[in-house]
Amino acid sequence: MAGRRQRLHAGATGLSRGTDPMGLKAPGILTFMLSVILTVTVLIIKFFGAEIPLVTGNEFWALLAAQIILVLGCIMRGL
Repeated sequence: MAGRRQRLHAGATGLSRGTDPMGLKAPGILTFMLSVILTVTVLIIKFFGAEIPLVTGNEFWALLAAQIILVLGCIMRGL
């Protein structure tokens, strides 16, 4: 019974084929820093009331862009 459970579990996760199901990697340093700088800029605007052109008034979109950049850096090669 225990052997059957192990086989089912290994097959369900894709481990029996030896493949990585997600294929994620660490983002490049430039991608990571761009995302961090954009996120910190939005936080400064929200908490300290700074006026930064192109970002003030568009905080949601700037934060969304920062997170999308970070996710793309984890998924795609060379970013």
